[in-house]
Amino acid sequence: METAARVRAEDQFRRSEERYRMLFNSIDEGFCVFEMIYDAEGAPVDYRFLEVNPAFEQHTGLADAAGKTILELVPNHEKHWHEIYGKVAATGESVRFEERGEGLARWFSVYAFRVGAPEERRVAALFTDITERRRAEEELAEAHRRKDEFLAMLAHELRSPLAPLVNMLHVLQHSEADGDLVHQATETMERQLGQMVRLVDDLLDVNRVARDKLVLRKERVELAPIIEQAREVCCPLAERLSHEIVVQMPTEPVYLLADRARLTQVFSNLLNNACKYTDASGQVSLKAWTERDEVVVKVADTGVGIQPDQLPHIFDMFAQVNKSLERTEGGLGIGLTLVQSLVEMHGGSVEAFSEGLGKGSEFVVRLPMLADAAETPAEETPAPRSPEGRRQRILVVDDNLDAAMSLAILLEIEGHEVHTVHDGLDALNAAGTHRPDVVLLDIGLPGLSGLDVARRIRREPWGADMALVALTGWGQEEDRQSTQEAGFDAHLVKPVEHADLMALLGRM
Repeated sequence: METAARVRAEDQFRRSEERYRMLFNSIDEGFCVFEMIYDAEGAPVDYRFLEVNPAFEQHTGLADAAGKTILELVPNHEKHWHEIYGKVAATGESVRFEERGEGLARWFSVYAFRVGAPEERRVAALFTDITERRRAEEELAEAHRRKDEFLAMLAHELRSPLAPLVNMLHVLQHSEADGDLVHQATETMERQLGQMVRLVDDLLDVNRVARDKLVLRKERVELAPIIEQAREVCCPLAERLSHEIVVQMPTEPVYLLADRARLTQVFSNLLNNACKYTDASGQVSLKAWTERDEVVVKVADTGVGIQPDQLPHIFDMFAQVNKSLERTEGGLGIGLTLVQSLVEMHGGSVEAFSEGLGKGSEFVVRLPMLADAAETPAEETPAPRSPEGRRQRILVVDDNLDAAMSLAILLEIEGHEVHTVHDGLDALNAAGTHRPDVVLLDIGLPGLSGLDVARRIRREPWGADMALVALTGWGQEEDRQSTQEAGFDAHLVKPVEHADLMALLGRM
């Protein structure tokens, strides 16, 4: 009987051991059993691995750990790990924690508990390598931090131009203001409004790039006029800061297959950054040269420079070059992101260089040249213009009463006959009644959308040849496609430059 009982007990033990081994070897988490090692004073100073499962090496990177101590495997393993496990062995209280092992350069999620008799001082640990998860969490936290910083900066950047605009409006309200003051006020208002428009344009462009909605209108262009236009955009800021902008171009013309407006945006952004991050009376330079089938453009400054740890992130969204400037000239931190995206969409590259703080910075753009760059490009033939000063009947349709009124005043000053309405149905009726030469039509109208108004005008005999211009805040490629399909002759994005509108009217 005793023999039979012993056999049954041994069989049960063997089966239990098999189940344990099967579980031990099959779990995805790392698992180990180790015994604590103490110094003469009884303080835990190391631990020796007794058992490790196959997943142990996968999670730790440590091979052949059984029989070895942690300090033999990782000599710089941190002391606090010994203390955590020593407490578990001494008290029998299990513990769950997340900790980074600096010696292993990994994060772990650990559940540790005592096994065996208390005097054996043995601990088992079930753990997972969570390094990637922690990295993702840190990146998410950094993204949230940058987003919050960006929103605060956006509020600042939008408010900044409003103060001088309000001040100059008060100046204009004083009838006794002399001509010089009026001129100064209008120049200031125009400059600040331009700043707000560029800010909004950059925001929209970054959004388009992120959604793969930005479309380049490539044509054969010469580089020099693009650089000159970019320089002109930055001249007001350079003059205000007493900077000298030095431009050096190749002696021979350089031609590219590119979007003229977008390349102007690239180089004006780089020049603008160079001016912003350079102390007063500094020097900003732009030098271009050719290398094989590429043109290289280097924008350099004598400004604040870039810290070495910031260089790898300089083109990241919302990155700020110098935190001390972020409440004055720092901008939103989207300009360089946009520069990189636009350059890469042209098949080129952009790199940033700096020797450190106070040593200036350089941005080097490389773009592919046209293979037939030596040929003279065809002359562009300007569109025929209507006779100068021709008085036109214009219908302005906008549900924003102030926008409609201010535009009507400008058009009347130019000598046009103007009628205004503020919703879609009134627009349709006014077009049929007044038979205007041109309709400046907002898209988002109450009652009847601008697109529907255009379609219905085009269906009328009197509306087939009427000039229809979309005047809207919607400016993405699909918006332009929608207005074209609805029958519009042109698409202008608010706020419209007065000169651009007058030029368009002159061609109609």
